[in-house]
Amino acid sequence: MPLTTPLTQQLGLVHPLIQGGMQWVGVAELVAAVSNAGALGILTALTQPNPAALRDEIRRTRKMLRPDVAKRCKLGPFGVNVTLLPSISPPDYPGYVQAALDEGVRIFETAGNNPGPVIKQIKDAGGFVIHKCTSVRHALSAQKLGVDMLSIDGFECAGHPGEDDIGGLVLMARAYEELKVPFVASGGIGNGQGLAAALALGAVGANMGTRFMCTKESTIHENIKRVIVDSDERATTHILRSLRNSARMHKNKISIEVLELEKQGAKFEQIQPLVSGQRGKTVYTTGDPDAGVWTLGIVCGLIHDIPSCKDLCEKMSADAEAHINRLASLTGGAQSASSSRQSHL
Repeated sequence: MPLTTPLTQQLGLVHPLIQGGMQWVGVAELVAAVSNAGALGILTALTQPNPAALRDEIRRTRKMLRPDVAKRCKLGPFGVNVTLLPSISPPDYPGYVQAALDEGVRIFETAGNNPGPVIKQIKDAGGFVIHKCTSVRHALSAQKLGVDMLSIDGFECAGHPGEDDIGGLVLMARAYEELKVPFVASGGIGNGQGLAAALALGAVGANMGTRFMCTKESTIHENIKRVIVDSDERATTHILRSLRNSARMHKNKISIEVLELEKQGAKFEQIQPLVSGQRGKTVYTTGDPDAGVWTLGIVCGLIHDIPSCKDLCEKMSADAEAHINRLASLTGGAQSASSSRQSHL
């Protein structure tokens, strides 16, 4: 039996899995493959240079979807990520959102500071908002803004984990204590065991980035996928901690150089050329892992293969159910697990 949670029920998914937004990675090929596999694929808006380009990418994604996927998904077969970055000259966030809305997208993953105006724009158009947070206090603020669901990022995640350094085990349990809207777990999840653990902690599913990077349909260079497979859980590091903008990255020559500069008290102007997004993009296009800094979660230690999105999602769901049933056998069997899961969610 497929796993059934508020995430699968509200969005018409087969598997309680989301492919979160990833700069340079969340493009049509991967997004369509994830949605075709029964999970939720999400395009990354800021990977596109402008709102018009996002429109084109949305149309390109739709062409790759199977006809039955759109019928199954209640609010649409995929979503769009809009991450609000601190910047002197911010991108045209309302323009990106409007472009997606005009193309019929109704599911959005939002993240970053001051999301209120963007959330209102989406909700006023009848959209569904999954807001990503790294702390319970920020999640409570987003809840007040009327988001439909939250994505709670533990310290294990790739990219920006916030500055509190709270691991998922405690953070998810705290979220379950405090939140009224459902949440998905993000950070450190890459197999069925992790999905089962997330459900036990009160989540309604899992949001994964690094694990989906390492799939056949991911467009990043095959050499980078191989680096991920060959890495263990010690292969990441945090940079920009001295600037209170911590980011978990692959531990390579560039990230180590950034750390040395931070130890010397360097200002951002000195570090910026090393952490430029364009250099990170070069990693994915050339396959050179030392071409720039690139995000990687510690879940890389659990990644041992490069499956199709379909095989990954099916195996994760099946393995999660097996772990749930294994735990249920401690107190009376699989039937108890099914009843417990429904009441818990």
